[in-house]
Amino acid sequence: MELIDTIAVRHRDTERLVMLFVGDVARLPSSEAVDVLVVSAFPDDYVPTSGSAVGALSRVGVSVAELAEHKEVDLRRFSSCWLSRPIDRPDLHFRRLLCFEPGYRGKAPEVVGDIFRSIFPFTAGDPPMTQVAMPLLASGDQGEPREAMLEALVDASVQWLSAGLPIDRIKIVIRESRHEQALRDAFDRVKRRHAKPESDVQRPAFHFDAFVSYSQKNAEAIDCLVKELTSRRPALRLFMDRLELRPGSPWQQHIFEALDASRKVICAFSPEYVASKICKDEYNMAVMRHRDTESGVLMPVYLYTAELPTYMKLLQWQDAREGDPVKIAQSAANLLKQL
Repeated sequence: MELIDTIAVRHRDTERLVMLFVGDVARLPSSEAVDVLVVSAFPDDYVPTSGSAVGALSRVGVSVAELAEHKEVDLRRFSSCWLSRPIDRPDLHFRRLLCFEPGYRGKAPEVVGDIFRSIFPFTAGDPPMTQVAMPLLASGDQGEPREAMLEALVDASVQWLSAGLPIDRIKIVIRESRHEQALRDAFDRVKRRHAKPESDVQRPAFHFDAFVSYSQKNAEAIDCLVKELTSRRPALRLFMDRLELRPGSPWQQHIFEALDASRKVICAFSPEYVASKICKDEYNMAVMRHRDTESGVLMPVYLYTAELPTYMKLLQWQDAREGDPVKIAQSAANLLKQL
């Protein structure tokens, strides 16, 4: 396997790398061993084909179908992925498989959003996931355009790592083919876009006291919460994003910028929240800031009863179920003590 190029990404005092290789992703050398190999598949379809990572794994004796029968963690309802049990093969240099299989496929930036949404819940696992390898996901049998997919994947990798995603190495492995030079050029374009001189200017003061992360389907209850907050503290500056998902648009950058401008994040859990891609991205990005901040930034409100993924249950939340106005008022009073 040949290393083609790297992009160094700094977060605080840590340098992380996005790396481009040419070779067989199923045959990682020991020098490039990773915690997790990420592959993509159609839902419940693990038939090996010549052009897929599932096929490459089959050629080294790894059956994704068999791994799927004994999943360690199944998060397909929440983030389109499942994690395999440890793979005990000394000749293989990945410990687990993370299979990404969304039921809906959008344009390249949207697919990439799903990929990082799948990776995120496992970055703080035991043991933690610190090195990840993947082929050019969704560009084989799934048919996403190769260059667009690579640019979107590398762009997102740089953004997530610079925001604090705790992964040291993201290794993207492309196959030798007639498309190789075009893919090298695509990686180089992203590298040049992100080659900005470091600024030692401190981040300006926050523009908002809190970013309100919520599903628009819960707007009535959220309006009630916001009214309680602002009536008790009229000068409170809240950011309420009415962004609607535009298929194929890189909405993650918009969220990064808005979250960076907010001192705290109020997130309103509900079934609609858990089902929303944008809400999960907002929550995941806020979690990274929460981990980096001594006093934390996340302030969850449980608005309506929902089946929450485990990593969303780890913080203490205000109980405002089931959109009860009295509970919402009490939640607002408690939130203001933290703002």
